[in-house]
Amino acid sequence: MNDPTPTVPPFGVVLTTLPDEAGAEALARQIVDAGLGACAQLQPIRSVYRWKGETCAEPEWRLVIKTRADRYPALEAFIRARHPYALPQIVMLPITAGAPDYLQWVAEGSAGAE
Repeated sequence: MNDPTPTVPPFGVVLTTLPDEAGAEALARQIVDAGLGACAQLQPIRSVYRWKGETCAEPEWRLVIKTRADRYPALEAFIRARHPYALPQIVMLPITAGAPDYLQWVAEGSAGAE
């Protein structure tokens, strides 16, 4: 018999955006130093979005954070406490497959600060 309970993949990537490179790098370092993510990549992007009834287009910096799924609540709280936006993007996409040795590295890097 099939178990109808969905399983949550044990790893994910968390996405957030920041207004400038310096802020993005500072937050990335804080996340990695706190052991909430094994790696945070910074990417320059341009976002088009609706905010308070207006269509906006702004340059931003996206962080792609590799972490364990069970670290998401702590990582979300950490980002919210340090983020300059009133409503920051904080989403986690599941990693459904990956090289076992790489995922082991992610697990160790997001196990919490030493």
